[in-house]
Amino acid sequence: MTILVTGANGQLGNEMRRISAAQEKDEYVFTDVAELDICDAEAVERMLSERHIDVIVNCAAYTNVNGAESNQEICDKINREAPGILAEAASRHHCRFLHISTDYVFDGNHYLPYREDDVPCPTSVYGSTKLAGEQLVQAQCPEAVIIRTAWLYSSFGNNFVKTMLRLGRERDSLGVVFDQIGSPTYARDLAAAVDTIIHHEKWIPGIYHFTDEGVCSWYDFTLAIHRLAGIDCVVNAIHTSDYPTPVRRPPYSVLDKSKIKETYGVVVPYWLDSLKECINQIEQSNE
Repeated sequence: MTILVTGANGQLGNEMRRISAAQEKDEYVFTDVAELDICDAEAVERMLSERHIDVIVNCAAYTNVNGAESNQEICDKINREAPGILAEAASRHHCRFLHISTDYVFDGNHYLPYREDDVPCPTSVYGSTKLAGEQLVQAQCPEAVIIRTAWLYSSFGNNFVKTMLRLGRERDSLGVVFDQIGSPTYARDLAAAVDTIIHHEKWIPGIYHFTDEGVCSWYDFTLAIHRLAGIDCVVNAIHTSDYPTPVRRPPYSVLDKSKIKETYGVVVPYWLDSLKECINQIEQSNE
């Protein structure tokens, strides 16, 4: 197969690069904005025609949740328009399309893990544009697979784990919210799930949820990061109201992963085990 990965310089895209090294029978085409502007329908058409793409994995997104509130136009282009362009092209060229979405399509007022058929209710520009992107993808390419994920981190780019490692070493104490609950997700685990799906014997379209197993608060997450990294920093639990941001974060964003496990046999690691792996990777790369 020839597999096109967009947003290849992001966390998930970089982990897909690692995965690709073990897939000797496949050809991977990794692109970011410099190689392919996914907002340009003609450029996408040329890519699919010239490279004879079999599978598109769209990892590209505008993910600055706070910044999206004041940059609505570019956020909409990347999170809604571009997935629609890719989906339409995938449908026309009869290639498979896998698109990454987010827990922010929900308002976080649930008390049980969100299932794929729960009614979305985004409360931010970011969440609204990602939901609109999902809807456009399904309209343009009904055979698409959409994966919603949450709390993504890796050894690449900027993310919560790397920020807490840095702040923990710079400061004597930190305040971290304890009243937002979710499931940390190592981008390498998500990449492995994507790889399982695109190489599965059957392609079963629809929306799926994937995060690592288990739940915690951002406060618990920070304590675990510091403990595994051997950082001595006092972490104080604070309320969300003590740390105001332009966007209301979902207080509960746990996703039910039963569907992806039952349909594709995806194995889901425990978040703490994966966090340990990631921190080891970060420390090795810093040596």
